[in-house]
Parts: sequence; C-alpha cells; structure tokens
Amino acid sequence: MDPTAFRADLDLIPHSLGALADALDAGLAGLDEVAALARGAVERVLVVGMGSSRYAADVVARRHRAAGAHVVVELASTELLPAPAPGLVVVAVSATGGSVEVLRAVERYRGSGRLVAITNRPGSALGEAADVVVPLVAGTEASGVACRTFRATFAVVDAVLHALRPVAEPGRAARFDAAVLRRAADASADLLATSSSWLDPMTRLLAGPSGTWTLAPVERLSSAQQSALMLREVPRVGAFASETGDWSHVDVYLTKTQDYRALVFAGSAWDDQALEWMAMRESRFASVGRELAGAELVVRHAHDDEPDVATLAEVIVGELVANRLFDGEGVREGA
Repeated sequence: MDPTAFRADLDLIPHSLGALADALDAGLAGLDEVAALARGAVERVLVVGMGSSRYAADVVARRHRAAGAHVVVELASTELLPAPAPGLVVVAVSATGGSVEVLRAVERYRGSGRLVAITNRPGSALGEAADVVVPLVAGTEASGVACRTFRATFAVVDAVLHALRPVAEPGRAARFDAAVLRRAADASADLLATSSSWLDPMTRLLAGPSGTWTLAPVERLSSAQQSALMLREVPRVGAFASETGDWSHVDVYLTKTQDYRALVFAGSAWDDQALEWMAMRESRFASVGRELAGAELVVRHAHDDEPDVATLAEVIVGELVANRLFDGEGVREGA
C-alpha cells in the first residue's frame, strides 16, 4: 500500500465511474456467459468477499432480496459455506483477485461450472479458478487502497445478479446502471471541487481524541463502513461504523464517556433517535446529504436526494478526511 498516492486515486473517481458506465452501455465482458448460467436453474446465489468488497455486495444483495431474490453475502473466511449444488451460483468478489480468504473459499466450487469471479484483475488467481470472469473496470489503484474498485463493485455485482435473473419479476430491484454511475461521477466531481471549503474544518471536527464514529442508514451502510475503514487504513486512526438505527443499541453508550465525534450520512428513518441522544450528551457531529439538527458542519452534493447516487458518491467525504489526516499538519483541533 502507498497512501501517498491515495489522493490521486480519489481524483480519478469521476473518470472511472464514467468509464464503467461506458463499459456497461457497451456490454460488460462476461455478462453473456453469466446470463447463460441462468438458462439452467438458479435457485440460490452466494456472494463471498472480504472488506470493502463485502460492504458493497451487502448493499446490492439487500436490494435484490427485497425484490424476491434468494441471494446471500458471506465473509469468505467462514467455515460455514454451503456445499456445491446444481441450483447454486457462487459469485466471488476480490478487487485484486488474490485475497487468500476468497481463494480458499472458492476451492470447493472450482470446476462446478457455476463459479463467477468479479475482479479488477481478470488474469489473477481468482480469475483462473472461475468459470466466468466479470471485470470491475476500475483502472489501476496506485495507492493499493480499494476506493475506485469499491464503487465499481456495486455496479458489477448488481449487473451479475440481474443477469442471473434470480428474482420472480426481473427488473424490480433498483439498478446501479450506467445513468446512475454518470450522475455519481458528477456528484463525486462536485464533492472534490468543493472540498477546499469544508475539508479542513471537517477533519478538525472528526479527529477526536477517542477516534471517529460513522453512521449510515442500513440501505447505505457501506458509506459508514468504508469511511471507517479508510480512516483505519490510511492515517491509521481509530474509527468505528454503525447502522443508524442499530447505533442506539450498540454505540450510544460511548456518548456518555467519550469526546464523541461522528460523521452522519443522513437519510435514515432513525436519524432523529440518534440525534436526540447526541444532543443530550453534547456529542459533536457533521452530516452529509442533508441538514440535520445540531450538525456543526453540513456537506451537500449534486444529486444527494438520490440514494443510489449517494451510495456511490458520499463516501468520498470520509476518504478525503482520511487522506487529509495522513498528509496534513495542523488539521487536528489544538494543533
């Protein structure tokens, strides 16, 4: 990993989203072969991955389950994966194609004829093990930090699940299609362009002595998870993610004893419940996507009223804070 190249990778996000949109319009490699699998019985889909790959896949799979699909996401590290079966399609996600947990997990499905790899490196060990390979088309991440591949995972997993047609009424699940990717590219460019006005005060606010907490609705939980991961991975500071509703059951306790600093990705039905506790205990927080009562700083972006676009774009706020903490001086309060 080379965190000094992280900002350059972030600056390429609008371009990479546009390139993936073009690839989807042209017909993403491997999707025809995935569709051929669907001509047999597809009773269940199992998606396996680790880290940010799993964060993204979880969000997509939840949408497909709501539309009637039998699709489950599992950590590739588990020992409790199902046995190969005629009605089971396995989708393995690894940006590098070399995650050791993913490679171990797919060994039981090698040669089954129903193993799909999603990777940014089709010639990797994962690509060689799979029956079908679908590329992420994210370009090279010079930093080695999964940021562009993270975003691409939403669209490519979604395209694969739609190609498998595991829903009773195809098309019901919301799509991370080319049009959404292009609007997300615009939103990401907007956030990059405006960051000079909010990034340093946001960084000072979130860089608390006890760490940073991130909250997001379950439908966009990946934004909180990825933001916390970037804070841990790039500047190596403490950061912890929660789903906004679940926050009142698992993290509210720390507002009583910590100098609590939070980044809230707005839009949950449970925002008010969390904010009530934060106000009562004088916690400090910023919001992304809309105004929240008590927020010390609010960041808006183009198309932030569209959850699909927000899922792909809003996380750049947390990523930019992570990068600023890595390379900045004088950005912590009191410095």
